[in-house]
Amino acid sequence: MISERATMRLREAGSLALVGLVALTALPCRAQNSADPENLYQPKLAAQLPPLRVEVIDGTRFRDIETKMVFRLYGIDACAPEQTASLGRQPWPCGTMVRAWLVTATLNSWVACTVISDEPGERLARCATAGHRDLAADMLRDGVAVVAPAAAGEPVIREYAAAETAARKAYRGIWSSTFQMPWDWRAAHKATAAVAARAEATP
Repeated sequence: MISERATMRLREAGSLALVGLVALTALPCRAQNSADPENLYQPKLAAQLPPLRVEVIDGTRFRDIETKMVFRLYGIDACAPEQTASLGRQPWPCGTMVRAWLVTATLNSWVACTVISDEPGERLARCATAGHRDLAADMLRDGVAVVAPAAAGEPVIREYAAAETAARKAYRGIWSSTFQMPWDWRAAHKATAAVAARAEATP
């Protein structure tokens, strides 16, 4: 008959064996996890946010309904709200068209965004919905947006450049028409507005 002391020793041995087994099982996991950061892309400025419900402002920006934070799609630009393009002799509102595209893509959908950087009054982000793995990339593929000029030190997203090239070759969206690059259009109209403002201020 096993004494009470012997029983206690057996229990202690079993507990130690179990602890040892758990420790051995955990070792490969720790080794694997310690190496993960070296193999994963982890941008310092990127931050995955909870899904959002949004209202569209224009062709590249929308506002979180709850926080009122403004997000701008990273890496692309699009016709300004009042901007037009011309197909033959017929002008058409490319700014209205691109806004309608973004409204349709986000309407009654959760939008998931990864913030790339914070700008004054807005956040630059790459965003997706259930129907669009990357909103900006799909806008480029459909020819409703163009690749934005990269700032100094910023890499060009190759997927975006390829999507724009494919849309341009297929004459999709704005590539079927004559149009001014959005940044040039805004600069020209800003200068025109400044001249008009000075003229109004002159007695």
